[in-house]
Formats: sequence, C-alpha cells, structure tokens
Amino acid sequence: MAVPDYQTLMLPILRHLGDGQIRRVVPDVTDPIAEEFHLTPEDREQMLPSGLQATFVNRVHWAVTYMAKAGLIARPSRGRVVMTDVGRDALAKAPTKIDVNFLMAYPDFAAFRAKARPKGGEGATTALDASDQQNPEELLYRTYDALRQSIEADMLDRLQSPAYPWEAFERLVVELLGAMGYGSSTDETRLRVTKLTGDEGIDGVIDEDKLGLDAVYIQAKKYQAKTGVGRPTLQAFAGSLEGQRASKGVFLTTSYFTGEAEEYVRRISRRIVLVDGKALTKLMYDYGLGVRAGRSLAVKRVDDAYFEGEV
Repeated sequence: MAVPDYQTLMLPILRHLGDGQIRRVVPDVTDPIAEEFHLTPEDREQMLPSGLQATFVNRVHWAVTYMAKAGLIARPSRGRVVMTDVGRDALAKAPTKIDVNFLMAYPDFAAFRAKARPKGGEGATTALDASDQQNPEELLYRTYDALRQSIEADMLDRLQSPAYPWEAFERLVVELLGAMGYGSSTDETRLRVTKLTGDEGIDGVIDEDKLGLDAVYIQAKKYQAKTGVGRPTLQAFAGSLEGQRASKGVFLTTSYFTGEAEEYVRRISRRIVLVDGKALTKLMYDYGLGVRAGRSLAVKRVDDAYFEGEV
C-alpha cells in the first residue's frame, strides 16, 4: 500500500506509546507502525524527492513533531519519545483520528501554528493549512517539482518552435553532453560538432579518451511535438555508426520515439541511447543549460543534539 500521510500516522503512534515507555523513533516506533500498515520493504525504502530520507521515516518524524508541539508527546533525549499525561488524556477520549484539526484544541499547538503562518491577516493562506495531507517539507518539494515541470515544459516548447534553428539545436546537444562530463568542452578534439553539410548522418562526436580510441557519435533531430522518430530513422543512424566503425551512439530529439524505434534499439548489437524531448529538458535543467539560477533555499532541520546538550 501507499505510505500513509503524516496525519494518518498520528493516532497509531500515540497508541503505540500508550504504555508510557520511552522509545526510539527509529526503529522502536517506525517498525511496529510499518507492520500495522502492512508496508512492504519497497514502501519503506521510498525516498523523498530530495533523496535524503525515506518518506515513511520523514512522515513519522513530522507526526511526532506535531504531537510534541501539542504536548501529547515529550522528547526526553535525542531520537526518543514518550507519551505525556496530556497524550494519555487524549487517548482516553477514544478519538477516531488525530490530525492537525484535533491538535488545534491544544493552546501550545495553536500558538505554534500561529507562529508558522505568514503575515497578512486572518485571510492569509499557507501551505500549513490543516486540509493538506502533506507535511511542510513535502509541500516544499511538491511546489518545487511543479515549478520545475513548468520550466521544462516551457523549454521544450521553445526547442520545438519553428523559430528555433535546427543548427542551434545540434550545437545544444553537444554542449549538453559536454556539461554532463563527456569529452571536454575546452578541447575541440574531444568534443565537437560535425560540419553542417555532408555529415553522413552524424551531428557530433565525443572522444571518450585523449587518443580518440573510443568515440560516441551523436544524432540530433529537431521535430515538433506530434512528429515522432520512427524505426527507419534509427536504422539510418545505426548505418551511419557502421560507416564510422562506431559502437556507441546517442540520438536526441525534441519530440518522442515510437514504440517500434525503441524496440529496434533494444535488439541491435550497437548501443544507442535514446533521449526524447522530456528527458532532454530534464537534463538541461539539471546541468544548467538554458536556465538561470534564481534564489536558492537551503532546507534545514532542527538539530536535536544542539538543544539537548549532546555533541
């Protein structure tokens, strides 16, 4: 099953702490809660978009943090939690669910939420609204992902536009591969664009070693969104590789590859990597090609050891 959101985890966590024993969040809390929700190893290994922490562990920590802000849970030492008398009273009410709305009844939590809200009066909205089932960290990544997808879509539209020259696109893909570490962007003998005429089906060449003993050949096709790259085009590229006695190739396009083209590439002996328009713009974004950096935000977490006097 999918990993439960952090609010769904609150009540099971509090029940698990009902005996009043001090427990480590990981694994004394996470393991039995994972079993209660029948999470598979794959569910537990699912990572946040940042790749820095497992989604399940992250959500457990946020559930614990929010209940601690309400006073239902205390943290006697780093990484350890215990139920408080307030938490015991909350369980005695036999709630069917503990979520942000439930916690708002506790003054300490209400004060915490008030501090977390942006300025702007009573009508101000925030990503911390109780109706949202994602914790603030996940909301930040979701917003970032939405912004990134919008930028990538904009770049793809520009690449597919008739106003964007195909010659510029050919140079772009070679520049991108250079930014990715293939060849050397400062050494023309290792990373180069072939002549625009008489290129024999090859648009760029990357020498993988200084002597040029092994090379990757590049083909770039600038098409509009509805024009896919079919098997005949891939066969022609494979033939060009044969003419160059090459075993490796990269075919990049602003559109997409048909199913027959992808199947053909999987069956031939030569290794040809296919990069469609969506994959291309993702790489451009990752390697800073065609985009400019705006404001950078460092995602930080509270250092428990600092406040608990540990080193």
